[in-house]
Amino acid sequence: MTVPPQPISTAFLLAALGRHVRDDVEQTLKTTGYTLRHLAAIGHLRREPGLSYSELGRRAGITAQSAQATVRQLEERGVVERRTEPGRGRAAELHVTEEGMRLLVSGQDAYAEADAGLRAALGPDACRDLNGLLLQALSARTASPPGPA
Repeated sequence: MTVPPQPISTAFLLAALGRHVRDDVEQTLKTTGYTLRHLAAIGHLRREPGLSYSELGRRAGITAQSAQATVRQLEERGVVERRTEPGRGRAAELHVTEEGMRLLVSGQDAYAEADAGLRAALGPDACRDLNGLLLQALSARTASPPGPA
């Protein structure tokens, strides 16, 4: 008995493409000594200075402990500065420095390079259409959380 072919999963294709794009961006960022995790933390802190480690972790999809370790690395490199004294139970008021802003530009450049690869593969019209569809899907996902599997 032959099993009929299953339709290709959109979710699988997005995950596979996302993995490749992430690898491309990470590779480009490698020259800076930073990772997407660093870049995400800086981006969140730039938009909303003073986030708690827990909130930063939630937004970046990592644990509060990982967020704390990431921020510590960024502080040591002068990309983020703490404007409050550290202490248990005290919110850390973290701000992005000028060096952090330069890193964000490097991150934008890394994404622009990945975008250029996608445009070369798909063409500008298809990329514009894909962006619209992805924005629509993201909007729908954030408007109502997914139900049980």
